Amino acid sequence: MSAKYKVCVDDNYHYMDESERYTAGSYNSQEKALKKCKKITIRSLEDLCEKEITPEKLSAQWSMFGEDPFIVGGDGSVLFSAREYVTPELCKAVIDSRKHGWVRAFFRPQLWNDM
Repeated sequence: MSAKYKVCVDDNYHYMDESERYTAGSYNSQEKALKKCKKITIRSLEDLCEKEITPEKLSAQWSMFGEDPFIVGGDGSVLFSAREYVTPELCKAVIDSRKHGWVRAFFRPQLWNDM
């Protein structure tokens, strides 16, 4: 049986260049695919986080340079896009986690479940 949900990742730096796209996994449940997309997005935001960055600046940096995961269902429909997931609130949470030195392993599951 083939997986129903495929997680693909675009590189915002190479916007619209499908040759830069990669597949991050295939899953039988949308929930697992969604969790993978959120992990990739949060990691990308963390990688772009700089000292004294604002949520607006982090969001702009992600839009230009971040990884943009999405879920493609078995029928070809796109079921998740990080462009809708990356909000000022999420960026602030990522910044706060870095600022306060919270352990990533503890912080990340909270984001996945709460947002």
